[in-house]
Amino acid sequence: MRIVVIGLGVQGKKRKAVAADDLVACVDLALSGADYRSIEDVPLASFDAALVCTPDQAKFEILRYLLANRKHVLVEKPLLAESEKDLLDLDELARANHVTCYTAYNHRFEPHFVRLKETLSSGVLGKIYLIRVFYGNGTALDVKRSVWRDQGLGVLSDIGSHLIDTMLFWFGEIGSEFQVWSYDNFENAACDHVLFGSRGNPTIELEATLLAWRNTFTLDVFGDAGSAHINCLCKWGPSTFTLRKRVLPSGRPTEETETRECADPTWALEYEHFKDLCSAGTTNIQNDIIINRVMHQLAREVDRKFILK
Repeated sequence: MRIVVIGLGVQGKKRKAVAADDLVACVDLALSGADYRSIEDVPLASFDAALVCTPDQAKFEILRYLLANRKHVLVEKPLLAESEKDLLDLDELARANHVTCYTAYNHRFEPHFVRLKETLSSGVLGKIYLIRVFYGNGTALDVKRSVWRDQGLGVLSDIGSHLIDTMLFWFGEIGSEFQVWSYDNFENAACDHVLFGSRGNPTIELEATLLAWRNTFTLDVFGDAGSAHINCLCKWGPSTFTLRKRVLPSGRPTEETETRECADPTWALEYEHFKDLCSAGTTNIQNDIIINRVMHQLAREVDRKFILK
């Protein structure tokens, strides 16, 4: 497959490295190292698919152009729209032209995320009461210095969209309404720390921040038969998965732990997944529609509780 990478920021450089021998051109409006400044300048006959790694506001115009010209697309998350119709139109355009439009959420390929999904599906934890996630990095100043990132919902749309997608990956659906419990901009113009979730079944508590100077990921899932725990992502490694089986009526649970120490495998795994999707011409835009609805709901919560108070 012949690949074009559009946008050579942090994510674009990662995608370029993974595409490797499939890469035929790079597009970037500003960087002198790019082959083209605009995707319209790239001869349509020279490529089959594009990896879109641009700022959010540029995505939809680029996606419409690519899909209309029967090119497969991987686009960096989040794919958020003012109107849900914009997402539905993209889905219709992709299906009409039998091409793939895939929004990338690479954490779905994190090894311990996959194992947790298998654990939840097995029922070994019993009825799930609570899932609690903390995702923090120390990129507040990087975001602040960016020409486009320090705006809108900030970390809520950036890392928060990852967390919503992860809930969809693990549970298949998230029916309860979400609420914002804490929303702060300590160093940045946009939100750099947020605590949100839902009091549904299970209860979901999600915290994301740009103020964790040592990158940190922790997850706890509590069920009536046991619990599961993830500490750290592979990219920050070592990453551990712990499974605990409840002892009744009380007492120290039995426990098993697996540790992985490796380079981040998610980018390469997701790229191979995308290429597999291209043969079928499928999209995951329905997933984007759910995330978009949750984000709009959370934006209203933020306005009501923290901005317009």
